[in-house]
Amino acid sequence: MYYELYVDVLFLVNFMMDYLLLLLLKKMLKCTATHGRICIGAALGSLLTCVVVVLPIPYAAIKFILFHMVVNTIMIRAGLKIKKAGMFLKAYFLLYIGSFLMGGVLQALNPYVRTGSLFFAVAVGGYYIVSKLWDFILHVQRMHQYHCKVDLYLGDRRCQVEGIIDTGNGLLDPVSHQPVSILDKNVARQFLGDETMSKVRYIPYHSIGKKEGVLLALKMDQMCIHGETECWIKEPLIGVSEETISAEGEYELILNPNLF
Repeated sequence: MYYELYVDVLFLVNFMMDYLLLLLLKKMLKCTATHGRICIGAALGSLLTCVVVVLPIPYAAIKFILFHMVVNTIMIRAGLKIKKAGMFLKAYFLLYIGSFLMGGVLQALNPYVRTGSLFFAVAVGGYYIVSKLWDFILHVQRMHQYHCKVDLYLGDRRCQVEGIIDTGNGLLDPVSHQPVSILDKNVARQFLGDETMSKVRYIPYHSIGKKEGVLLALKMDQMCIHGETECWIKEPLIGVSEETISAEGEYELILNPNLF
């Protein structure tokens, strides 16, 4: 069985796919490579792929090594200017993840591709789909990192809650300018009980849907935030929410990022 191969078409298709993959790697690794540099890497990768395909190499194992070890190495180093071994291994691993995801998107859309020109549009669309998927993965990862266990101490009482670091919480006490974290009202009721009013103060605030409001706040003895390391904060200000802060109960305390 014989196949008719157009080397110029093979080069163009591989160049486009290599360019999109290198662009995806740049996003994943946050590299500083320019688009010109990525074009050079994609062109080299596509050219070497055509050479390996055209050369009469008798053993499939040798072609496999040339494709996956030599061509990809040159393409990554030339396109992203990666020199450190650790970063290169990460880029090499992510290259195959990106290829797998891009291949999956193209395979799913393949029945709708009727012309060659449409294939290029689908490939670009596949890049944006995978790029958004990567953004979503990073968002979920960041949300996981922002979750932490928090211990609140007041007198001889201790309460452990699920906390979340919210960059949108910039509430400050107008008198002391201390950052204020927000505790769920139900947890506060169970934990505080009939605590003396000497430690209670009211803090004005505004939020989406409410231009003006007053938040009851208490000064705890101390607070311990459990992250990669323990962070102890003396006399933190804890505001009590007027309603449940998490409908699904994922967290009970909104930490103010200014605490850190």
